[in-house]
Amino acid sequence: MDVSSLPACWQTALAADLDSDWFAELSEFVSAERQRSEVFPEEADVFTALQLTPLDRVKVVILGQDPYHDTGQAHGLSFSVRPGVKIPPSLRNIYRELREDLGVATPEHGFLEAWAKQGVLMLNTVLTVRAHEANSHRRRGWERFTDSVISTVADRRSAVFILWGRPAQKKKPLITGNQLILESAHPSPLSARTGFFDSKPFSKANAWLKANGQQVVNWELPAEAGGNEGWLFPV
Repeated sequence: MDVSSLPACWQTALAADLDSDWFAELSEFVSAERQRSEVFPEEADVFTALQLTPLDRVKVVILGQDPYHDTGQAHGLSFSVRPGVKIPPSLRNIYRELREDLGVATPEHGFLEAWAKQGVLMLNTVLTVRAHEANSHRRRGWERFTDSVISTVADRRSAVFILWGRPAQKKKPLITGNQLILESAHPSPLSARTGFFDSKPFSKANAWLKANGQQVVNWELPAEAGGNEGWLFPV
């Protein structure tokens, strides 16, 4: 896997991991998987979350699990899909909670890049998956890598960590220092009604950021994917 596209701050912070034998083995595994089957996301998109949200800009972390495993969905940001792709059920529930929490309009797309460009690290705990086989790349090394990402953010930034569901909440011991940890049920239709709805993560995150002297996140997404970018960080 090509890590040369990672921002310099991530390359420096994660140098020990990127140079390790276990990361080399992970890279070899993913490469072999791509040769014998379809793997999502595309190779160029594996590190999109880190590319769009450099370490020195992280102020919110939203943890997902492994990427969407159906064709055309995954592009390297947790919960996000490309423009033109049907909005997945979990993201529809996120939009519902966002609307009820902040009163913002719900877009007709599921493209969350605008959040990433404002400092919301939209990180899956596993960054690749075999097509149509959920969790097929678990326990191959990705968890060790993303644990390092989480620990690095906790060590070097003051941020909000949004942990939806038990797999994300298991990462809580990695989060130390001046952080806000928001925990609730996962937005999946199977669990959203048992603690996700009315959890108000977006307003709570902004209240904490404001209280800690940081710029709040504009959670209202452009009506059209790629539009209304005047307030986004430059890339």
